[in-house]
Amino acid sequence: MTVDLQSPKILHQIIQDASHAIEKARREDPTALQEISDSTDGDPFRVLIATVLSHRTKDPVTARASTRLFAKYAGPKQLARSDTRTVSRLIRPVGFYKTKAKTIKRIAKIILEKYDGKVPEDMDELLELPSVGRKTANCVLVYGFKRPAIPVDTHVHRIFNRIGAVKTNTPDETERELTRIVDKKDWLPLNEVFVKFGQLICKPIGPKCPVCPLTDRCRWYHDNYRAKA
Repeated sequence: MTVDLQSPKILHQIIQDASHAIEKARREDPTALQEISDSTDGDPFRVLIATVLSHRTKDPVTARASTRLFAKYAGPKQLARSDTRTVSRLIRPVGFYKTKAKTIKRIAKIILEKYDGKVPEDMDELLELPSVGRKTANCVLVYGFKRPAIPVDTHVHRIFNRIGAVKTNTPDETERELTRIVDKKDWLPLNEVFVKFGQLICKPIGPKCPVCPLTDRCRWYHDNYRAKA
């Protein structure tokens, strides 16, 4: 392959082509965070809590749990004063729901007491919150504040390594590389596009290479799939 996979121009086209491939699916079945962002005009608190709930949990489960939770506890004031057992019941069956019930109540209390009920827009302050790592903080910036950032989950990490745009071992390393090589104008849609692309096309096991629009720029396809054809 002679394609420069670290060229911002090439990466822009990769993002555009992936977006077009799953455009209908994104419209009809958005990710849990995009759905929450759209339905709440990007409420940073709900995005934050939903992202914490999403850890090791599939999107449909996260979406249903978040809907039940926010129907009863609309914001940090209500959630901070909630009954933990009731929260556990509402968010079940997200992964580790009992632990997460305690965590999100702690987060709500901190937001209420330290930040006057408003989620901080600063990365360092977000990272000080319980169970908030860089992916979660970046999700809040993108889906809650509409600020350019690159949340890197397992899909984003896997796909950009498969393509060959990065050669990294961890999501944090991938984030650093992508923020270096991807044009900032492409940061906002990147997570949403590649989460859905990873769910439907570039799957962890059995990627659907025959219908993928990126095969001509994908090192994994060039080295593995095409060689078997």
